[in-house]
Amino acid sequence: MSSFPAYKVAAAHVAPVFLDTDKTIAKACALIEEASRHGAKLIAFPETYIPAFPVWAALRAPIHNHDLFKRLAASSIMVPGPEIARVSATARRCGVVVSLGVNEGTKASVGCIWNSNVLIGDDGAILNHHRKLVPTFFEKLIWANGDGAGLRVVETALGRIGMLICGENTNPLARYTLMAQGEQVHISTYPPVWPTKDPKAGGNYNLENAIRIRAGAHSFEAKCFNVVAAGYMDKAMRETLSNLDPNAGRILDGSPRGASMILAPTGEPIGKTMCEDEGILYADIDLSACVEPKQFHDVVGYYNRFDIFKLTVNRSANRPISFEAEIGDEIADAAAGVASEDTDESPRVLKIGG
Repeated sequence: MSSFPAYKVAAAHVAPVFLDTDKTIAKACALIEEASRHGAKLIAFPETYIPAFPVWAALRAPIHNHDLFKRLAASSIMVPGPEIARVSATARRCGVVVSLGVNEGTKASVGCIWNSNVLIGDDGAILNHHRKLVPTFFEKLIWANGDGAGLRVVETALGRIGMLICGENTNPLARYTLMAQGEQVHISTYPPVWPTKDPKAGGNYNLENAIRIRAGAHSFEAKCFNVVAAGYMDKAMRETLSNLDPNAGRILDGSPRGASMILAPTGEPIGKTMCEDEGILYADIDLSACVEPKQFHDVVGYYNRFDIFKLTVNRSANRPISFEAEIGDEIADAAAGVASEDTDESPRVLKIGG
């Protein structure tokens, strides 16, 4: 296998079937098949594509949003779980690597949700599972803090792939952690819209511009390709949200949209950017293009001072409880084939520098 493969990637600038997990999974599988027919070897879906980004938390006071939170919690999925298995089967059948944003639940709690991203290989295997480290602004009303277990770059036939979710692409330490693992392809995921102020007052957060700045900075600093997938707000989603409050529709219409794009290791976009229309964005990439820019600024190589700067990353998976199994428990679990997704993992510490 060449260490610098060339292939086609896809960014899915698409809407979920709002708060309908089963139909959104079906749509995701159909889009994977479509991307495969167009020759794509990798497709990235938006932040919490399954089954929605909870933008309602920006539109109404939290005391009015309990029903929506309960719907989202009930629609969240397990990793691994039957919904992921359906996507994995499609990825395997189509021979496509899939990055999927999900609302993730847990058997430990009926009301705990994570903003997670799952990387699925072209053989259907789960290659990486990352939980967003810190929910941003109004997102804190919805999601729990993640952990460092998913801060890893995965070696694949398509090169070394890493991923961060939305505002994590503003975190220089998280980004550097992936750079220092030799990342060649970065996946960034975003919501369809992210209101921060009433548009009539001005000064709303410019999501499209923020995405451009973050994506360009990471590509330029890491000398890697960046596949950026932002969500799309379709008519059905807008109508549902606009019915929540008399001002909700006006706020949504006046708030900047998320943008999907694919960037070269120079930080420059490859082809067009998708913002206003739903669809799949394609681009051909060649990982050999990551090499030459390293001559100028290789921040994980010679263009740094590891005797001055040191970074330690804790990649343990935080779990609410750990059990010291007795012999009888181990025999019973083995007989039952038990393998809990909430089993405590031993700490994994990645030290960078020095």
